[in-house]
Amino acid sequence: MEDPQKVLELTVQAGQLLLENGAEVFRVQQTMEIMAAAYGETEFHVYVLTNGIFASLGRDGRQHMARVGHVPQSSVHLGRVDAVNTLSRQIAAGQVPLEEAMARIEQIRAIPVLPLWQQVLACGAGTGFFAILFGGGWREFGCAFVAGILLQLFLWQAEGRRLNKIITRLLGAALVTAVAALGVWLGFSRDVDRIIIGSIMPLVPGIALTMAVRDFFNSDYLSGTIRIMDALIIGLSIAAGVGVVLAFGAVALGVSL
Repeated sequence: MEDPQKVLELTVQAGQLLLENGAEVFRVQQTMEIMAAAYGETEFHVYVLTNGIFASLGRDGRQHMARVGHVPQSSVHLGRVDAVNTLSRQIAAGQVPLEEAMARIEQIRAIPVLPLWQQVLACGAGTGFFAILFGGGWREFGCAFVAGILLQLFLWQAEGRRLNKIITRLLGAALVTAVAALGVWLGFSRDVDRIIIGSIMPLVPGIALTMAVRDFFNSDYLSGTIRIMDALIIGLSIAAGVGVVLAFGAVALGVSL
């Protein structure tokens, strides 16, 4: 029989990794239960929210220990999610001893994100092609491409300074709107709407909305409500950032965009 404290520690760490990197609530709970059962723990109980994990483990009808884990909001890293899922399947098949599993969890936690230049290039290309997708031309692509590059650099700085998510989205939306307005003012483009729409797409909380729907379908109503509220607040922040810059251009500069 494995050390119950180590089993509990492993399951909680695996759950935290999954949750903070974009996994669904029901999938986190299911994975933790599978891991605990694979190591012989039949009295393992876990309750998962969008930003917290509550787990307890007992034997012979008695509760021996419990853990509460806070999961801060983090960026999505599906590579880590896939690695934890692969590890859980191997544990369920009896292929990974407990000590090795603990070491593997630390290795998964250390999987790096993409280099900054790749993130910047991907964001610029994404915003540019979104501008075309929404009806813009190559001029709008160029303006949105520049806006996307500046946006990703801003998000990188904001993450390093641990800036509040709401303020980050508001300022990010204001930044891309200002770049779009500048592009139109300089004559590079005449369609500010397509540039703005394409440029704000990296800020749109699409994952939160998708996860909220999945949580509701899996009867995780509390987690679904939390995600819906998060998505609505982020959406309002984006709208406020865009609106402030457009209003400033109309009132202070006398320019209608």
